[in-house]
Amino acid sequence: MELAQVRLLVTDFPACYRFYADVLGLKPQSGAADGPYEKFSPAAGSAGIALQDRAMMAQVLGELGDHATGHRSLVVLRVDDLDAYCAEITSRGATLLHGPAHMTDRMRVAHLKDPEGNLVELQQWLLLRG
Repeated sequence: MELAQVRLLVTDFPACYRFYADVLGLKPQSGAADGPYEKFSPAAGSAGIALQDRAMMAQVLGELGDHATGHRSLVVLRVDDLDAYCAEITSRGATLLHGPAHMTDRMRVAHLKDPEGNLVELQQWLLLRG
């Protein structure tokens, strides 16, 4: 397993994009200044910080509101075989909120919460960026 990123759920995507890119000086992956998603890379290391539009994640999970009332971050873990890993963790007591399902043509995901209610996304990459 590999930590892929820490993702922040935001309501004002453009303002947060400018903060991480312009204020903190992190390098945006694609330049999607209006969202709904952007990953920022630090100068060193493989994991980064990503922004995710709250409204988009609310549609996926069916429980997040448009404004932050608790969920502000999402821990993302990359696995090689999403179906096998989900079967393994559910056998150990995990309860999936969503998935495994396609999120985009490049990845499949599943979502669950930790005991404190923090969101965790498990992702399997289907196509790597070229």
